[in-house]
Amino acid sequence: MCCIISTNAVPGASASYERGTSPGTTCSPGPEFDVRVRELPAGAAVVLLVALLAAGALTEDGGFAGWARPAGVLVGGLLAWRRAPFVVVVLGAAATAAVLRAVGVG
Repeated sequence: MCCIISTNAVPGASASYERGTSPGTTCSPGPEFDVRVRELPAGAAVVLLVALLAAGALTEDGGFAGWARPAGVLVGGLLAWRRAPFVVVVLGAAATAAVLRAVGVG
């Protein structure tokens, strides 16, 4: 990527500098990629985050964590999807898990 910087410190005298190139040369914008290729890293990041969330929500000490935690994560996800404030999302998820554990769902 190239950046052209122009200065006009003295009226009538201007200079331009290109980072990473010698004076008087031009920069090419770089290769153009297909839209699908440009969106691939964002999609891969989402997949990895969902996998991490699932692993953390469903397992504890190498086994199943019980139904209260995934239910709390689900409620938190629904509240976040509905664009609830962050505090409401966290408290809703925690309250759901706590109530389910209190009634013995575990």
